[in-house]
Amino acid sequence: MLKIMFVCHGNICRSPMAEFIFKDLVAKEGLSAEFEIASSATSTEELGNPVYPPAAAELARHGLKCAGKYSVQLKKSDYEKYDWLLMMDSHNIRNAKRIIGQDPQQKVRRLLEFAGRNEDVADPWYTDRFDIAYADISEGCRAFLDYLRSAFSF
Repeated sequence: MLKIMFVCHGNICRSPMAEFIFKDLVAKEGLSAEFEIASSATSTEELGNPVYPPAAAELARHGLKCAGKYSVQLKKSDYEKYDWLLMMDSHNIRNAKRIIGQDPQQKVRRLLEFAGRNEDVADPWYTDRFDIAYADISEGCRAFLDYLRSAFSF
């Protein structure tokens, strides 16, 4: 079983969007049993809060539900628990490494790297473009699943 953690600043917009997009992708491929998928924050300011309503609405527009998801913070122990820690932006990488320490196993990566894009998923909290965040995250998740398929023969 591969364990995937998506990470953003507050765990109320981008990382929960990635969590539910990726869960949907693997379910449609009949691979749910092969994965443990979660999301977390590098900050503490949104802990315990539900998915931000505009992010939940964007997921709903695509037929995805996120009820019951509440913000949690990345823990040092998550480094050992998860095979991949996929960050939404470079600030998340810096902040995650403050929590987990170094990354000797190269588990910490930006999501869009897998789509061949050396860029961040823009934070819709500031841009108010949840549609663009959804499209970027979907692209990254599909590319990541393709990468895993080729690497692990799913």
